[in-house]
Amino acid sequence: MKKILVANRGEIALRIMKTVKKMGIKTVAIYSTADREAPHVTYADEAVCIGEPIASASYLNGDKIIKIAKKLQVDAIHPGYGFLSENAEFVKQVEANNIIFIGPKSESILIMGSKIAAKEAVKHYNIPMVPGTKEAITDVKEATEIANKIGFPVLIKASAGGGGKGMRIVENEHEFEAQMSRAISEATHAFGDGSVFIEKYIASPRHIEIQIMADSLGHTVHLFERECSIQRRHQKVIEEAPSAVLSPALRDKMGEAAIKVAKACNYIGAGTVEFLLDDTNNFYFLEMNTRLQVEHPVTEYITGLDLVELQIKIARGESLNLIQADIEIKGHAFELRVYAEDPLNDFLPSIGTLKVYKMPEEQHSCR
Repeated sequence: MKKILVANRGEIALRIMKTVKKMGIKTVAIYSTADREAPHVTYADEAVCIGEPIASASYLNGDKIIKIAKKLQVDAIHPGYGFLSENAEFVKQVEANNIIFIGPKSESILIMGSKIAAKEAVKHYNIPMVPGTKEAITDVKEATEIANKIGFPVLIKASAGGGGKGMRIVENEHEFEAQMSRAISEATHAFGDGSVFIEKYIASPRHIEIQIMADSLGHTVHLFERECSIQRRHQKVIEEAPSAVLSPALRDKMGEAAIKVAKACNYIGAGTVEFLLDDTNNFYFLEMNTRLQVEHPVTEYITGLDLVELQIKIARGESLNLIQADIEIKGHAFELRVYAEDPLNDFLPSIGTLKVYKMPEEQHSCR
């Protein structure tokens, strides 16, 4: 692998390129006309303008990205997160053009991209799941009957979605029909798929995600957990690793469950398995994110491992060379997201004024 195209922008593109260069591999950046002077553009060995600022004309233009990759004789494409990172059709196109996709196979993305398909895949591995529908549903009357059988409160979730879109908590039957219709409408608008599923709502759960890494030789390990229970409108605010509430025994149990989820879809590369943990330490499979996460640095801090380097080595067909017993937690790490919001107005988006910004003088990182 001599040249990698990073199909992204901003912080994640720059972060990937730093590891790629450290490994002695050439980097190619793509950029929209608005990002001509962005740091990731000037840092790369080569950079190509891909289109206008709107994402559909630039960073989401998979056909053009592949054409650029072929023209520049790129060996592999790293998608980063967001944009095309979980687009199974794009991955298929990359694979069809004999370019290495640094991430899972398209089949794994398809399975885990649908919450219903994901649950179907993992049920054979005795992974605990929240009681709910086994299939996607759009019929409001049928959904009402199911919700009554499960028992209120229930959670309506978009089958093809994420990030809180198409999600509704319903406390009673009286408001269910209206909330169901809104969830379907929002899911259709956001994902082009209005199907949803219904599950029992677990009040005040902890949100625990397990980082896994799997090579193409059948070896999978987990790199412990990140806790992201502090959220607003289903968007993460604080990430902590390790979690303060997991005992070593529970950590091992959840880690093993995450590995089973990865094996259920023949997963390759870096992925994150998300669980809900209730107040009696029962955990339930939620979903799997088939990409590198925004919050991956906290895992790197506590393990001393470079996740992007591991991704690239796996994509080259190399063995992980990691034994679970040898991976240790070293210290504690937090990631805090800075949101431009107005706390006096229900935390609605508000640009505000940035008065002081100080760059950190030192960076203690494995990168």
